[in-house]
Amino acid sequence: MTHKPKEYDRILLEGRFLGPEDSCYGEYIEDLTSCYMKLQRYNSSVMDCKQMQAALSDITQQEVDAGTRMIFPFRCDLGYNIILGKNLIINYNCTFLDTAPITIGDNTMIGPDCHLVTAIHPMDPAERRDHRVGGKPITIGIDCWLGANVTVLPGVTIGDRCIIGAGSVVTKDVPDGMTYAGNPARPVVHRG
Repeated sequence: MTHKPKEYDRILLEGRFLGPEDSCYGEYIEDLTSCYMKLQRYNSSVMDCKQMQAALSDITQQEVDAGTRMIFPFRCDLGYNIILGKNLIINYNCTFLDTAPITIGDNTMIGPDCHLVTAIHPMDPAERRDHRVGGKPITIGIDCWLGANVTVLPGVTIGDRCIIGAGSVVTKDVPDGMTYAGNPARPVVHRG
């Protein structure tokens, strides 16, 4: 069930943009389409918990922990770049653009309508016209809580035991044990 790295994975991990001139671009598009079809089944089927776990394992190409719940609808690009810890709750309507790896640690809760976005595109509009894509990994530690409608941008690491306030846009790394909120997300000072 584990994903076998492909040529386009190497290009993306090297920090380059993948585009139509790359011989593996067609395979990348096929893998996106395959994942979309799996997501369509996941999001439109009536399933019990075991069936949801099996469908999510098929999407991510890893054995998903029985305590992990990903509540549909859910959207992603490739699926196999999503590395899920144990005992997770990922609420309704989340989108994980997993051009690069997204790693989520054990016991983390992600609220509804959250976006984890690893995909990047060229700044030059002429280079964007042919849909070039790159990616920077996102890592979320253990025991974190992302409130509703949080967006995490490419390349961000959120440490262990962090809380990200609802509606926040996380543009930079968050150290362990911190609470961040806002756009862009900043540390919240607790007064007590």
